[in-house]
Amino acid sequence: MKLEVKNAICGYGTSIIVKNISMNVSSGEILCLLGPNGVGKTTFFKTILGFLKLKGGEILLDGENIHNWSRKKLAKTIGYVPQAHTPPFPFKVFDVVLMGRTAHLSMFSSPTKEDMDIAEEAINTLKISYLKDKVYTEISGGERQMVLIARALAQQPKMLIMDEPTSNLDFGNQIRVLEQINKLSERGLAVVMTSHFPNHAFLCSTKVALMEKSNVFTVGSVNEVVTEDMLKKAYGINVKIITTVDSNGQQIKACIPMIN
Repeated sequence: MKLEVKNAICGYGTSIIVKNISMNVSSGEILCLLGPNGVGKTTFFKTILGFLKLKGGEILLDGENIHNWSRKKLAKTIGYVPQAHTPPFPFKVFDVVLMGRTAHLSMFSSPTKEDMDIAEEAINTLKISYLKDKVYTEISGGERQMVLIARALAQQPKMLIMDEPTSNLDFGNQIRVLEQINKLSERGLAVVMTSHFPNHAFLCSTKVALMEKSNVFTVGSVNEVVTEDMLKKAYGINVKIITTVDSNGQQIKACIPMIN
């Protein structure tokens, strides 16, 4: 699976939010999208997902323009993990994950045993079987985020779009979610995720895209994009990039904000 975005122009109605965006991500790669609030990251995601109509350029999946794809066909190909939320009804965790099979069901049909087995497999993949019979609204934020990822996996997509998957999570749960994202890419999924934390790009990315104001869009490796100069330009603050060693003796970088 390869997603290619070529000179995309995105927006609402007559308002253009972002333009001339080009990038690509393939199976097994993680692209981390960074950028300050208000630059159009969510607008860009909604356009890829078909929620907003592309105003210019092309979005291709394996060379096929998705402009005329149905919502159902897109849902079978791209799984979407929103920011953690609370649904209006107290569904059991298993039922929330099973909802990921909706794209594969015909109108008025009920989930089959195969659908239930696929939902069970998604839960087991993320090692959250202990949550299966719990009420979704009564579990922790980190657990909810794992459930949302499991729901997306139940769609059996070839790609995951993840909107701030670590939003509102504590330090430990942020790292646990990033670990799972790395494992999903190792299974061959292509992942595009947003984050407000540049350090996440060092921990969990193959490529990085930095979206700045005035439609400046830079794509490259984490070492090319997540630099002191680039981050200062994008966020308007001074930062220091340091190098340390992880538990396996491998060098890893980290971003430290500098308070004047």
